[in-house]
Amino acid sequence: MTNDTNVTWHEHQVARSDREAMKGHKGCVVWFTGLSGSGKSTLANTLDHRLHGHRLHSAVLDGDNVRHALNASPSMLRSVHGDDFAERFGLGFSAIDREENIRRIGAVAQLFSQAGIIALTAFISPYRQDRDRVRATMAPGEFIEVFVDTPIEICEQRDPKGLYKKARAGEIKGFTGIDDPYEQPLSPELTLYAGQKSPGELVDEVIQYLQEREIVRL
Repeated sequence: MTNDTNVTWHEHQVARSDREAMKGHKGCVVWFTGLSGSGKSTLANTLDHRLHGHRLHSAVLDGDNVRHALNASPSMLRSVHGDDFAERFGLGFSAIDREENIRRIGAVAQLFSQAGIIALTAFISPYRQDRDRVRATMAPGEFIEVFVDTPIEICEQRDPKGLYKKARAGEIKGFTGIDDPYEQPLSPELTLYAGQKSPGELVDEVIQYLQEREIVRL
């Protein structure tokens, strides 16, 4: 039977610096956080497209997409793996499940970063402590927290999934911004005012930051 004393870290023969040198840029994690409907996924995908156009290596980890596989809900897992597995490993939207959701995706994003890839994550990640824990696992400057500061009124006007309407009607419980808190970052690397500028303009700000920190050279 395996226990923690039998788990050993193995050093890789190819160093992170070698991978970054081959790609021509550094790896990092750009962590977009904000309310549902704030524009996180749009910005992450727009940035990904822009970086790809410059032949840079990036990947998007989107909250909804990850919830379809790595962090699937019990109901999604039950039909394939059975009740016991689904209840043990499936993730809902309670505070503890959201904490585990962010822990898992933080670990995945770090693996991308260590491989010299610019990982772009788009998660509400409502709790400050969870985001700070992810930051603490990474080297200084590797975790770039980007607060997409969009007023809730604008998010509700957009409401692309109809979630705010359902939350206001009491059909969804524990919805961030309605009956569950969103703890905005205290000292993010970047704050993007998505209610005031276009996605292209906001992505320009992120790219400028990446250039100033010498993560990319365009």
